[in-house]
Amino acid sequence: MEFFLDTANLDELRKGVSWGIVDGVTTNPTLIAKEGKPFEEHIREICEIVDGDISAEVVATDSAGMISQGKELAKIHKNVVVKCPLTRDGIMATSALSKEGIRVNVTLCFSPGQALLAAKAGAYIVSPFVGRLDDIGYTGMELIRSIVQIYKNYGYKTKVLAASLRSPTHVIDSALAGADIGTMPFKVLDMLFNHPLTDKGLDQFLKDWAKVFQETPVAG
Repeated sequence: MEFFLDTANLDELRKGVSWGIVDGVTTNPTLIAKEGKPFEEHIREICEIVDGDISAEVVATDSAGMISQGKELAKIHKNVVVKCPLTRDGIMATSALSKEGIRVNVTLCFSPGQALLAAKAGAYIVSPFVGRLDDIGYTGMELIRSIVQIYKNYGYKTKVLAASLRSPTHVIDSALAGADIGTMPFKVLDMLFNHPLTDKGLDQFLKDWAKVFQETPVAG
C-alpha cells in the first residue's frame, strides 16, 4: 500500500520524505488555505518536495468550470492529479478530463455505488472517506472492502485511496482490506512507528552494549 500524506504543510512533508516512506500527497482547499500562500505556488512547492502523485482539488461546482480548472491544475506539474467531487458534474468532468489523459482523483466517496460511477468515468483514483462514515455510525472500513471487491470483479484499474484515516488502526485495516493507497495526517504516520516493546528492546540493547564494551577495565 502506498502512503500519502494528507497535508499541505511543507515542514511535515519534508519530514515524511526524509523517512523515505512517503509516496504522494493529498490536498484540499481547506489544507491549502491554512498555509496562507497562493494556491498554484504552493502546489509547485509541494511537487518539489515529494516525487509522487500530488492531488490538487478544483473549486468549481459545475462540470465546465471543473474541466477548465482541471486542465490548468494539470499544467502546474506532471505529478499533479486533479481532484473532482463525486457529484453529477464531478463525474462528467472526470470523464472529460480522463479522455484527455488527465489523471483524476474522485473525492468525497461514501458508497460502493459512487465508487462504481467513478471507475466507469475513468477515474485514476477514488477516495472513500473512512473516518467520516465512522462519525455517523457506519463502519467506514466496510466501504473500502466493498470497493476493492467490486473493482476486482470487473478489472477496473482505478486505485482505491483510503481517506479520512485517523489512527494507525485505520491504516492497518485499510491495508488488510486491500486499499492501494492510504492517505493520512502527519501525526498518524508518525504514530505508526510507536510501540512500547520497540522502545524497551532498544533501551535494553544499548544498556547491554555499554555494559560489555564500554566499561573501563579495572587495572589489576
